[in-house]
Amino acid sequence: MQKRRSPGRRPLLLAVGAGVTVAALAAATTSAFAATVFNDDFNDGNTSGWSKSGGTWTVDGSGVLNQSNAGSELARQFAGQTSWTDYSVQARVRPASFGSSSALVGLAARSTSSTKMYRLALLGSGRAELQAVNGSSVTAIGSASLGVGTGTWYALRIEASGSTIRGFVNGTQIASGSNSLTGAGRIGLVTAYASGGFDDVVVDSSGGGTPTTPPPTTTPPPTTPPPAGWPTPTGSQKVDATIPVSGSFDGGLKRYYGIGDGGQSESQDPMFELAAGATLRNVVIGAPAGDGVHCEGNCTLINVWWEDVGEDAATFRGGTTYTVDGGGARSASDKVFQHNGSGTVYIKNFRVENAGKLYRACGNCSTSYQRHVVIDNVTVRNTDAIAGINTNWGDTARFSRITIVGDPDRETSICVKYKGVPKGSEPTEIGEGADGVNCLYSPSDITYQ
Repeated sequence: MQKRRSPGRRPLLLAVGAGVTVAALAAATTSAFAATVFNDDFNDGNTSGWSKSGGTWTVDGSGVLNQSNAGSELARQFAGQTSWTDYSVQARVRPASFGSSSALVGLAARSTSSTKMYRLALLGSGRAELQAVNGSSVTAIGSASLGVGTGTWYALRIEASGSTIRGFVNGTQIASGSNSLTGAGRIGLVTAYASGGFDDVVVDSSGGGTPTTPPPTTTPPPTTPPPAGWPTPTGSQKVDATIPVSGSFDGGLKRYYGIGDGGQSESQDPMFELAAGATLRNVVIGAPAGDGVHCEGNCTLINVWWEDVGEDAATFRGGTTYTVDGGGARSASDKVFQHNGSGTVYIKNFRVENAGKLYRACGNCSTSYQRHVVIDNVTVRNTDAIAGINTNWGDTARFSRITIVGDPDRETSICVKYKGVPKGSEPTEIGEGADGVNCLYSPSDITYQ
């Protein structure tokens, strides 16, 4: 396989959105948790392996677990084992409604009962708060004002190690403290006088009392592979100017083409520009494709195909949570997905062929965010590297169910580490491979065919 090592990200010429601004927070830290012992993305359409306590819970057609009863005082779903000790739990959480400023949607760790746990709560007041909950007694370990709103996805993570409890929102630590309320327990998804959605739950262990294999009560990952082949477009439409998308755009698998020169020129316009919260689905992007798709805020790309990537397939610019589900991309001389904004990119059920990198966290943008990527159930062929991240900024890349095809010498790099630099300079490559801190995967997560 021919290797095409490419340098770090070019300087960003267009303004990057501010994303979530967090003032007076503790310094961000990276996770030392490595082995994934539980995950559920609800794509199987059920909550098998979870136990309900209150509320009205359903899995919708897009694989999101929703609690819709905003009048419920306490609605909870629990999973895992009460013997779990040191671990991190993370999930995507989307508040739908708040009944009051104290209403909450959140994530729980070390739950020993339905009313005793550590909880990372998004509150109706707009704050995020890490709490020690013991019945009606709620102790705030720390909090931050984030301007939390409804309809927006947030990446929540709780890390519990000994008596140290940390809470993160969109990759940024908002609270850390010592608390001895409980030393072990299950994970949970919770609401109180609020409604919301939950997705992509992952538990990682740090050893000790945490199991090293998933307990039998958990839901196994879905076995649906990435698409086996490329779709035949239902038609073709030449595009002369960027197509703005707000809400949802379903292309019916029509091919859209015609912007730019098909090369790596820095000044090309995108084919589609997605407003915050927009969804693009069932689209084939042909050549020339310009700068592909721009997400100006949180966005979702479902079953989108790039036949010949131009500058980039998609650039994630101003939001905090971005999801790519299904589809594929090929012929990307540099990279497929460029992450300029803050937060987390989720790439799942995808295939990439003949590319430099599948994902690159910007290494020299105007703003040096901490960025994260979660890559699951992806097939890779003739690609130099799957992800490139900047470890000096605390970036993380998490991999599971990766299949690499046609690489007998195992030349494909899974996770390449860079030293991020200010705009105008070029990042330097400083290493690669799993380390349990920034590049998170085990040999069992990678399959060669």
